[in-house]
Amino acid sequence: MKEKIGIAYLDTGIFGHPAFGQRILEFQDMVQGKIGLYDPNGHGTHVTGIAAGDGTFSKGRCMGVAPESGIIAIRILDHKGNGQIPHVLRAFQWILKNRKQYHIRIINISFGTMNYNSKRYKDLMDGVEEMWNQGFVVVTAAGNQGPDMQTITAPGNSPKVITVGCVDNNGKALEVSSTGPTRDCICKPDLVEHGYRVLSCTNYLSDFPYVEKTGTSMATPKVSGGIARLLDKDGYLSNVKIKMLLKSSTIDLGLPRNQQGWGLLSLDKLLNVSK
Repeated sequence: MKEKIGIAYLDTGIFGHPAFGQRILEFQDMVQGKIGLYDPNGHGTHVTGIAAGDGTFSKGRCMGVAPESGIIAIRILDHKGNGQIPHVLRAFQWILKNRKQYHIRIINISFGTMNYNSKRYKDLMDGVEEMWNQGFVVVTAAGNQGPDMQTITAPGNSPKVITVGCVDNNGKALEVSSTGPTRDCICKPDLVEHGYRVLSCTNYLSDFPYVEKTGTSMATPKVSGGIARLLDKDGYLSNVKIKMLLKSSTIDLGLPRNQQGWGLLSLDKLLNVSK
C-alpha cells in the first residue's frame, strides 16, 4: 500500500476530530509532555483541518486540500498560542529522528516571532534552515503584522523556506498579512493563498464542528496540502524543485511583489506543471 505523505504541524496541539479519521499518526507535546490528543487553543486543529480534513460532518464543504495525507501533530505553543524557541528546536530533533517512520516530508509552521535581536532568534533560524538542508519542505506563515513593510515574522524571513501570505477570496490584499522585504532585503512572502474566514475543524464536537478563522496561519496549510498532493504524484521531488514548481504555479494578482510574492497559488497548475 502506498505510504501517506506526512505533514508535521508545529502548533497548539490537535483534537481528535472525526475529519481526521485514523490519519493522526503521532502526537508529541513539547510544552507539557502530556500523552493523548488535545488542543486547548484550537489553532492547531483548525490549521490541520485546512490541509488534511476529510469533510466529515460538513458533507464535503470543509474538505482539506490533502485529505489522504498523514498527520503528525507536535504541540509547541501553549493554550494562548504563545511559544518558546527551545520547544520548536526539540520538535525539529524529534522530526529528524522519526522522519522515516512517519514518512514526514513537509513541516507546517503557522506561527512567527518578531523578536529578531536575541540568541534564541538565531537558534530558531539556524534550526529551520537546517531542516530545509535536511530535505524537508518547510512551509511557514508570513505573519499577521501587516500591512507595514518589513513585518515578515521569523522563521518566515528565512530565504530558504516557503513563506505564505494571505489574500481574501477575491484576491484582494488582507491588511493583516505581513509584508516584505525582510530586514536582510529579501523579497517575501514567496506566494499567497486565501486566508479570509476559512472554515475548518474545531477543538470540540457539536452539530457542526467547524469554525472560521482569518490570517496567514490559515493560508499556510493550503500550500502544505498542495505540496503533499504534488509529492503523492512524484515522491522524488526535492524541496528546491518544489519551490521552483510553486513559482511557476501562481497567478499574478497585480499586487506589489513584497505583498503577493509570485502570486496566488493555483493548485491545478501545481498538479499539472510537473507532467
